[in-house]
Formats: sequence, C-alpha cells, structure tokens
Amino acid sequence: MMEIETVPDLVRPVVIAAFEGWNDAAESATAVVDHLMKVWDARVVAVIDPDEYYDFQVNRPVVGIDDNGFRKLNWPSTHVAVASPPDLDRDVILIRGIEPNMRWRQFTAELLSTIDDLGGELLITLGALLSDSPHTRPIPVSGSSTEPDLMDQLSLEQSTYEGPTGIVGVLQDACARIDLPAVSFWAAVPHYVAQPPCPKATLALLVRLEDLFETPIPLGDLPEEARAWERGVDELAEEDEDIADYVRELEESRDTVDLPEASGEAIAREFERYLKRRDDD
Repeated sequence: MMEIETVPDLVRPVVIAAFEGWNDAAESATAVVDHLMKVWDARVVAVIDPDEYYDFQVNRPVVGIDDNGFRKLNWPSTHVAVASPPDLDRDVILIRGIEPNMRWRQFTAELLSTIDDLGGELLITLGALLSDSPHTRPIPVSGSSTEPDLMDQLSLEQSTYEGPTGIVGVLQDACARIDLPAVSFWAAVPHYVAQPPCPKATLALLVRLEDLFETPIPLGDLPEEARAWERGVDELAEEDEDIADYVRELEESRDTVDLPEASGEAIAREFERYLKRRDDD
C-alpha cells in the first residue's frame, strides 16, 4: 500500500483528481490540477509505486536535470498532495497521475484507501474529450454525480454515455459502490485543435470547480492564455478556407442548440461569478 507522509488532520477534505492519457484531451484536465498545485501551494504526501501499474515501454521514465544541475530520473506514477486554500473552509487533496496500464482494480482500491486514510469526503474527477465544439464559443463542460443532491445543486444531468471508459469512469463506479460522494466534470475540446495545451478548456473546468465551491479560484494568467489560444486558432482558420467554413458550420449548429440558454439563469450565474471575483480583488 501507498505510504503517506505525516499529515495533520485535514478539515472536511475534498479530492480533485485528473489523469494523463485517454481521459485528458489536450492535457486540459491534468493542467487544472497542475494549476491548483501551484496556486494553493500543495505538498506531495504520497506516491504510488509505479512498478505495480505501469508498462515502462508505454510510459517511459524521463531523464531531466534537477535544481542542482544533476541528472535525475523521473518514473511515471500518481502523486497525492494536500493543500489548505485560504479562500475555502475546507482542505483539498489533489491527485495527479497517469492512467495505469494494468491492475486497474488494484490501483483504484489503493487510491481509494489513501483517500479514506486522509479523510476525503468528496471525490471530484476531471476529464477532457475531443468533440465537434467550435473554438470560438464557450467550452462545454458536462458533469455527472453519484449523488442525487449534488446533481440538483450543480444542475447536472444523468450521463447517458455507453461505451469504453477510462480510469476516471472506474473511480466513479468504485465510489458509488462504497458510498463515497463523487462528481465528474468533462470539458469538450475542439477536435481540430487537439494538440496541448488548451487553456480555454482548462479554464472552463476551473470555472465549474468555482461553481461547486461557490468561491473564486485564483486564475493567474489563464484567462489571457485562453484568449491568446483562441486568437491563434482564429489565425490558423483564416489561412485555410475549408477549416474556416467548417468552423462556421460548427458555430451555427452550436448557436442553434444554445440559443434558449443564452438568457435567464445562465446570465445570472455569470453575473454572480463576476461580482464574487470583483469583491475578492
């Protein structure tokens, strides 16, 4: 089992997890955890032994240079960190890893055991998938939960997806079996710009976390990076008439679907978020 460093008792900790691989289009989901690790000054307290779960010919170790100029070998693994965000009334457990190549059920059991040891009360998994969303419109974020109350609170719809799943889906299923409340958010990344990073999708997932916590999260340079990303894709589309036509078709289709939601509750929610962030500045 994973060894955990000594950690003071955490206050009603919520867990946020993301994994590289199938669940992480354009690395948008893991970028959220990377961002939170930085802005919340998280401390890694446990690391899963990679020998049990990873094929090193698929996920190879990486050689780098440490702060002292020495060569360092970094093995693929999954890290667990803790943080005490100043604007939240609870602590946070952050899990950032790579989807395992083998022994998924054992991996899941070990991770959930660690969450239990740290007192985790809610698991939030993050994912990103490729879709036919236009880059010029807000990135859609879908959500699901194992808890009906959370479904209502976050205005989520029950997922109707049927098909292959990744480690995020396996974790969600395991949470339901042990009665650990769980929420999953998925960002829809435009498939024609699938190369990482996609700061606009990362920002969209962070906004959903703000909705859940009802508290602004420090965003740093992400809003400007998202705008720069969109401008860059605009320029690429302008250079290719076929892509430009395709983007316009996606925009028309998206606007037709979203038109009824362009007022009322959606506008009120955005205005409330703006006021909260202004009050915190």
